[in-house]
This record gives sequence, structure tokens and C-alpha cells, in this order.
Amino acid sequence: MMNRENSTQVSLKLLLPLLASIIALSPLAIDMYLPAMPILAEDLGTQMPMVQNTLSIYLFGYALGLVLFGPMADKYSRRKMVLFGIGGFLVASLLLPFVSNIEQFLSLRFIQAFISSAATVVVPGTIREFYQKDTAKGLSYVSMIMMVAPMIAPSIGSILLVAHSWQLIFYVLAAYSVVVLLLVAKYLPEIVRSATAQEEQISFLTRYKIVFSNSEARLDIVSSMMISLAFFAYITAISFIYMTVFKVSEFNFSILFGITVVALMSAHFINTRLVVRKGSRKMLWYGLILAVIASTALLLASLLSLPLVFTVLAILPLMGSMSMVSVNSDALVLTKFPEQSGTATAVIGTLRFGVGALAGPILAYFYDGSALPFAGLIFSSVLVVLLCQITIYLLDKNNLVQERK
Repeated sequence: MMNRENSTQVSLKLLLPLLASIIALSPLAIDMYLPAMPILAEDLGTQMPMVQNTLSIYLFGYALGLVLFGPMADKYSRRKMVLFGIGGFLVASLLLPFVSNIEQFLSLRFIQAFISSAATVVVPGTIREFYQKDTAKGLSYVSMIMMVAPMIAPSIGSILLVAHSWQLIFYVLAAYSVVVLLLVAKYLPEIVRSATAQEEQISFLTRYKIVFSNSEARLDIVSSMMISLAFFAYITAISFIYMTVFKVSEFNFSILFGITVVALMSAHFINTRLVVRKGSRKMLWYGLILAVIASTALLLASLLSLPLVFTVLAILPLMGSMSMVSVNSDALVLTKFPEQSGTATAVIGTLRFGVGALAGPILAYFYDGSALPFAGLIFSSVLVVLLCQITIYLLDKNNLVQERK
């Protein structure tokens, strides 16, 4: 059982941007310092691969933090966890400019990511709490707002680098976290749990067992994982596809990348408009059907070595449709576990980052200098999602027949 303090006074129009600003911590921390990597390597007296590893260590720390803090979010104060997570992020951001070697930088990046996950892991559960059956709508709104962060972060990092130094990037991250911390302290509502004795005794591992024991949830989690693999494949390979395979200039690449972000935001907006009437499962199917068509078109464009325009026309609806599959599969999982939403979020997030990390090695293994491995990986990922959703449909149909008997 849960009791919302001041929940009637909470404005969803204020709450969603606040939650989006919390989620945006990680995209900003990941993307803002990317332009500074060469200078970081020089200043810290190390090789570029070591600096690139700071991104991997951040993702690893974040995923590990989700595993720990997810079940805690189901038992303890979410508001306090957000304050703790942002506070830790703030301290790490202030310390990073003072490092003198790559080992210190790696350690602080790990700590920054690990502690900040305590703040972000509570966001989906908080959305579920206030949106209930319309969770997918709330998630879409937050995702749509949050997408601004990765879109502008590299540009902000470049400006700060030119204006002063790489250290300024982390001071700005610290300033951002201070603003979010103050807003959270003032506006984020608390959800107080009046748990039963039985609920209090649920162990850390039991919470994970509850989530994994639901067969339909497992299939939706796999769907979310595979869509994430496709997204990471896009992030990993798209610069190579456009700039190396199709010889697109850096300026035109930025335009094409920006158009894709607009497609993603448009898909989330469409989802917010329709999901209340259609339901998350149906919206997932709409997105999946479009993803199957678009990924097939992308694969054919690569197989036949068609001009750039065919690849672009396939990627735009593909990325939008995949975002629709992702947000609705996540919503379907969260709504199944009202008392374990933090654990469910940890499962989704950890597996998403884990499988996403495989995109690079898979693309490297099948590398042939063309766009075919990229298109093939995305097509295969979408096919697995299709199989998962067909299985869910058959299970639901079988359960309905059994109930009628």
C-alpha cells in the first residue's frame, strides 16, 4: 500500500519536466565531454583508448548501480534516493576537474555513474505511480523532453572547451545538478509506503525473482533488450555509415542526425496522443509492424547498394517505430509490478545497457566496409522482438481459451 503526500497538489506538467531533468543527468555526463577526449588524453598523459574506456566504465558503473538501487527504490523513500543520487553526482563532478591521472578520472567517473543511478532508477516507478494505466504516456513525455539532452550536449561541450577547458564541462555539470537538486527538494513529492510485514520481509533477490517469474514480462523485457541492441547499433555505426560508406560531410551528417532525433521525438509525441485510447500493447504492435517494414527496407537498401536517400528514408521511420516499441514494452513491464517497479526498472536498465554494449563487438566481428552488418543486426533484433510479441499473443489467446473452459 502507498500513500501519496500532497499528490493531489502535484502538477503532472511540472512533475514530468522535473523527472526528465533527473534522467538527463546521464546523457549529459556521457555526451558533454566527448569533444574533450583528445585534450583529456594529452592533459592526463595517457593514450586515447584509455580515455575512451572512461565511457565504458561510466556505463558499467551505472548498470551496477541500477542492480543495487532498484530493489531499494521499492522499499525506501524515493525522494531521499533522488537527493542522494544527485548529491553524489554533484560531488563527483566537482572533484573530476582536479584529477591528475587517468586512474583517478576512471575512478571518479565510476562513482559518478554508480551513485547517480540511485536518482534515475526511481523515475519510471514514480511515473507509474502517478499515471497508473497511462504509464506509457508519461514515459513518452519524459523521453521526448529528455531527448533534448543528448542532442545538444556535444555542442555545449565543444563551446565550453573552446571558451575555457575540459574542466569547465564538469563544473557546468555540477551547476546543472545543483539546480536539479534544488528543484527536487522543493517540488518532487514523496510516496510513503505503508508496507505489510510480509512485504517488508521480501529480500533483495526475491524481488528480482518476482520480476523474472512472470513469463509475459520476461518476453517484454527481451523485447526492450533487443530494441536497445538496435538503438546502440545505430549510435555505434551511424557516423561510419553516413560519413565513410556514403561520403557525407560532417555538416550534412549533423543535419541527418538531427532529423533522426526529430523523428524519435515525433514518435513519442504520437504515442502520448494515442496510447490512452489504444493501450500500450496495441501501440507496441503498431510500432513493431512499422519497424519490421522499415528494417526490411534498410536491409534491402544495403544488399542492393542503393543510394543514400533509400537508407535515410528507411532509418527515419525505423528509429521512430523502435522508440514506440521501447517505451510501450517498458510500460507494460512496469504496470505488472506496482510493488517492485524499482526492481523492474533495474532489470530493464541493466539488461538494456548490457546487451547494448554488445553492439560494437558484433558490428566489429561482421565488419566488411559496408552498411550490411549494421542493417543485418537491426533487422535481426526487430525479428526477435516480433517473435517475442507473437509468443505473448499466443499465450494470451491460450489463457483466454482456458478461462472459457
